[in-house]
Amino acid sequence: MSIFNIRVYGILINENNEVLVTDEFRVGTEITKFPGGGLIWGEGMTDCLKREFREELGCEIEVLQHFYTTDYFQLSAFHTEHQIISVYYLVRAPSLKDFAPAINFQEKHEQNHPFNKGKKEGAQSFRWISLSKINSAEFTLPIDKKVAEMLRDQK
Repeated sequence: MSIFNIRVYGILINENNEVLVTDEFRVGTEITKFPGGGLIWGEGMTDCLKREFREELGCEIEVLQHFYTTDYFQLSAFHTEHQIISVYYLVRAPSLKDFAPAINFQEKHEQNHPFNKGKKEGAQSFRWISLSKINSAEFTLPIDKKVAEMLRDQK
């Protein structure tokens, strides 16, 4: 039986030419990825992305344009019987001035940082990465790595 897991992600770039990423603790693993998540039954792609940004960031977004859709086979990192299909959109957040994630990656790895306390399932923090310094090695999942390379090469 084939199971397709469809994921939808937003590429949010601020006025400083930085892209938003999220550091999360899921299924016992630290993950760095683009904001977004899984499509649920009855939901369209852009509706999914808007819901994910509302849930994760409390922020409304405007979907600008399609950026990339997985064009190769990718097995899920968490469910070995699932094929992942990821769709990425460029987005903007009209209320971005009200949202200022300030988690510093170095701080996150300090012993007493709140992200490290108890490593609770679903723990999440956000940070900005300069597009001039974006590196696929910072990302955990293979498709996000490819998108990071595409963003780097687009400069």
